[in-house]
Amino acid sequence: MAAQGAGMANKGPSYGMSRQVQDKIASKYDQDLELILVEWISQQCGSGVGKPEAGKGGFQTWLKDGCVLSELINSLFSGDKPIKKVQSSPMAFKQMEQISQFLTASEKYGVIKSDMFQTVDLWEGKDLAAVQRTLSALGSVAVTKDEGTYRGDPSWFFKKAQENKRDFSDDQLKAGKNVIGLQMGSNKGASQEGMSYGRSRQIL
Repeated sequence: MAAQGAGMANKGPSYGMSRQVQDKIASKYDQDLELILVEWISQQCGSGVGKPEAGKGGFQTWLKDGCVLSELINSLFSGDKPIKKVQSSPMAFKQMEQISQFLTASEKYGVIKSDMFQTVDLWEGKDLAAVQRTLSALGSVAVTKDEGTYRGDPSWFFKKAQENKRDFSDDQLKAGKNVIGLQMGSNKGASQEGMSYGRSRQIL
């Protein structure tokens, strides 16, 4: 009986853990970002791509066959388009192929690997927050490149820092000074012993 109880106990938490992980992934999906991405893609590609039903499921269905994504990346190139054939297909492997062409073209365009979603994240709906992350990164690269192909409001995406150029606004600089001030302030009243202890901790 005890053994059976232990077996049951082992199953419970592992299910609970995977469930928690799933919920955590799901909770990272951003409804506000969805609105921005849909608006951008619609402006970037034109009315031909339509608009999805609101919500995660609609967003996934809209992008799942890879056609909207392919139109999007093609629209950012003024000359030769990276994806020669954008064709809707009911076949799963064709849809996945179209998605993977988008990912390859996005990487060539300048989206870094760590910002890329995996095909199954979109196709199987495993991690739509990762899909949002990739599209946001793509938007940022487009705004930063400023090649005249970006359509939409530039403030929708962060401009990426190029080379080592640092463009901090006055507000950001002030905020940075406040953080430094707080850190220095927190050491007030610390004994010399405490200070040296802190220092040796940092070395480790």
